[in-house]
Parts: sequence; structure tokens; C-alpha cells
Amino acid sequence: MLKTTIKDLLFEGTVIPAHPLAITKDKKLDEQRQRALTNYYMDAGAGGIAVGVHTTQFEIRDPEFQLFEKVLSLAAEEVRNRDLKRPFIKIAGICGPTNQAIQEAKTAKTLGYDLGLLSFGGLNDWSEEELLAHAKRVSEEIPIFGFYLQSAVGGRVLSYNFWRQFAEIPNVHAIKIAPFDRYKTLDVVRAVCHSSRKDEITLYTGNDDNIIHDLLTTYDIKVGNKTVTKNIVGGLLGHWAVWTKTAVEHFNQIKKIREENGDVSQLFPLAHQVTDANAAFFDAANQFKGCIAGINEVLTRQGLLQGNWCLRDKETLSPGQSTEIDRVYEDYPHLADDDFIKENLSKWLKQV
Repeated sequence: MLKTTIKDLLFEGTVIPAHPLAITKDKKLDEQRQRALTNYYMDAGAGGIAVGVHTTQFEIRDPEFQLFEKVLSLAAEEVRNRDLKRPFIKIAGICGPTNQAIQEAKTAKTLGYDLGLLSFGGLNDWSEEELLAHAKRVSEEIPIFGFYLQSAVGGRVLSYNFWRQFAEIPNVHAIKIAPFDRYKTLDVVRAVCHSSRKDEITLYTGNDDNIIHDLLTTYDIKVGNKTVTKNIVGGLLGHWAVWTKTAVEHFNQIKKIREENGDVSQLFPLAHQVTDANAAFFDAANQFKGCIAGINEVLTRQGLLQGNWCLRDKETLSPGQSTEIDRVYEDYPHLADDDFIKENLSKWLKQV
């Protein structure tokens, strides 16, 4: 059962960063900086965090590292210790075959997580019927946040009919739409609008290449002789793992414009700037090979991480990616939140 305060915030819409992993050069968990990251997101004004997801590195589950439960536990503990006096959504990444996913869901629930972000990555040989049965079973353990992951980083193409049936699962409350594709994004929106649970499922963007446009768009979908209106109300984004304070400010500006029926075109220049920055962070020029290292690189420059290291040696910045990050820093200084981090970093590091 999803808590009322959590559900209200989820449906209102909020900023949910995908939580990175802080490690040392020798691939050991840097607990101090892992905790500092969580405090950064809380103080930046985010409405929640997603832990154990792609940005956290799926390899935390590997027997070689065995960090899944530890990393989830650290984030939950920091949120609990802060006693924020406001709702704060804790989302755990859930992946793997059904037995693994059920165990991860149980672990997350025990640690106090509100929802599981259910990834179908690694299940590319499963039929859509098998994926639906899998989702239904996992939803019996924890409220579900659906996830349409882009194929370039391990996702798969899923049909409109899949999402239409997925939306009927009673314990699904939200869907992160992240195929980086306008056609596939529309498939999910249409599917939810045509479902009997259209008012019980909220939509979040995971399209880091199109964040602000997604948040500004109103969808009017014809259903029978009626029109169903649906908005993407918030975001669960790897891009929001960096420059988060500014992202929250932009999100609040977007919400105000939507609520007042203001001129959305005033934010179009900002939308393109954010997309350009994301291209550098996510290494779009090289099919996103450096996307996790790119996020870690920005956090390293800001002092939150010791280095841009990832658990797998192959996960590194691509040639030219650092120069691209230099460029967007220079071109869009108003998007960065380095000053905010500089003011608070010593406090976050001492809170351990």
C-alpha cells in the first residue's frame, strides 16, 4: 500500500534524481560520499531519490561487489536521520528474473522504500506476456513504478499493447517513460489514457534528451467519444543527479507556468540548453557509452565524488567527452549549482 502523502506528492509531480554510486579508486564503496550525495539531493529540494537504478550501476548486484542492500540501506538511513518534515519518495531499482526481482522488492520494502522501479533490462528474450506475468508477481511485493528503458543502455522495444495491459496491473502507480523516442513515448501515454486506470497512474519523464519539453506538453488523447488529458508531471532522471538545485528551480518554474496557463514557449531556449548539456554528460556522440562516467565526472569536479570511477573498468569517459563537459559548463553557467555545493559540501561530508 502506497502512503497517502507519498502518493499525493508522486501525482503532484516532483524532481527525483537517479542516485549515483560513490566508490574509491580500488572499487570499494565510499560510504562517506555516498551519504553526502543523498544529503545533497535532499538539500537541493528534490522530492525523492531512486537508488539501485542504472545510474547507481546495475553491477552493485554482482557477487563480486554485493552492494545492492548496502547502498539502499545507506540512502534510507540518511533520509530517516534527516527527518525532513515533508514527504520524500524513496524508490528502489528492481531488476533481473522473477526470483531475483522478488527478493530485491522484499529487501527494498524492508528498508522502507515506497516503490520499486521495475526494469526489464536483461530480459530481452522474454515475451511480452512473460514480462507482464513477471510485473504482476513483483507488484504483489511492492508498489510498482514502471520503466520504459531506452535500448542503447539495455532496454527493449515494448508495444502499445504491452503498456495497455501493464497499466491494468492494480499496484502500478507510475511509469517512467525513457525510450528517448517520441513515438514510443506517445505509445505509453496513449496506453495509459486508454486503460481503466488512467487516473490511477501518473507519468514521469526519463527522456533525459527532452526533459523540459516533456514537462511542458499536454496530451489530449481521444478515447471513444471523449478526450482524456494527461501530463507528464515530473521526472526520474539520471541527468538530475547533477546540477540538481538548479533543476529543482526550473521544475518549480515549469509547474507555475502550467498552473497559470502561462506561455510555455518562454522556456524553449532553456529546454535546448538542458538537452545540449545532457548530450555532454550522457555521451550522446558515442551512443551513451560514457553516460555513468559523465555524471560521475561532473560530481567529481564539484567535489562530491573523489573520481569518476565505475565498478567496471570499461565504463569510462569517451574520447572528447571531458572537453564537451568543459564546453557546456562554459556555455551554460546558469545551469550549474557548483556554488550551492561549495557552500554545503563540508557539512554533508561531516554528517557521517
